[in-house]
Amino acid sequence: MTLTQLRKLKREGEKITCLTAYDASFAHLLEQANIDILLVGDSLGMVIQGHDSTLPVTVDDMIYHCQQVHRGCQQALLMVDMPFMSYATPNLALKSAARLMGEGYAQVVKLEGGGWLIETVQVLTERGIPVCAHLGLTPQSIHQIGGYRVQGKTERGVERIRDDAVALQQAGASLLLLECVPGQLAEEITALLDIPVIGIGAGVKCDAQILVLYDMLGITPGKRPSFSKDFLQETGSILAAIEAFVKAVKEGTFPGQEHTFE
Repeated sequence: MTLTQLRKLKREGEKITCLTAYDASFAHLLEQANIDILLVGDSLGMVIQGHDSTLPVTVDDMIYHCQQVHRGCQQALLMVDMPFMSYATPNLALKSAARLMGEGYAQVVKLEGGGWLIETVQVLTERGIPVCAHLGLTPQSIHQIGGYRVQGKTERGVERIRDDAVALQQAGASLLLLECVPGQLAEEITALLDIPVIGIGAGVKCDAQILVLYDMLGITPGKRPSFSKDFLQETGSILAAIEAFVKAVKEGTFPGQEHTFE
C-alpha cells in the first residue's frame, strides 16, 4: 500500500482501513486481514506501558515498537506517531522524523496540531518525509484542552479545524486524521480535501477509519471510548474480529450513529 494507492481509493470512493499495532505478531495478523494502514501509535504509552496518557512516550520507544511492527508488515503502509515534544520546532521534527524512518522503518510520520505546524510540515515534506496531520482531539495536548472532549462543537471551533485542515494540506500533508469531531464537520472536511481523511470518533463519511487495536478487541483496561466497538465479543477470535472490522468499514456499517458525535 502506498500513498498514491490511498489517494486512488479516495477518488474511487472505496473505504480505507487502519488499526494501531505495536508488535510483530499483531502486525502479522493485521496483514492477514488486509488492513491498509498500520499505525504505531503513541497510544502504546497507555495500552502497553500502563501510563494514564501518551505524554511519557519517547522517540526511542516509538522506534523500538516500529521496528517490531515492520518485521510483521509486508503490505500495509506503516505510519508512526511522533511523540510529545519530539517536533516542538521544525529542526527537532526533522531530526526525530529522520530517526523514525531511518531506524524504525516508518513510511509516514503523524503529528498532532493545527496551524502552528505548517512550517514543520513544509520542512518535512520538502525533504521527502510524508506527513499525516492530526486535528480535533489531540491527546498530547490533553492537559491544555482539559480532558478527552469532543472538539469542533462551536462555530469558532469548526472554522479553526476546517481552516487548519486546508492549510496543512497546502503545506504538504499527505493524510489527515480527525479525532472526536462531529460527524457533519468530518464529512465537510473529507469532501473539501484531496488527501485521504482518517476518522476516529468522526463519523462514517471519512475516507478511512482507525481504532486502537486493544479497544476494538475489548482488552484495554478501564472504560472503552464511546466511538469504539468490541469486535472480538461478536466473533470469538482475534483474526475474525479484525476481519469483521475491515468488512464493516468497507461496507460503511462502522462507525454507526451510536459511535458518532453530533
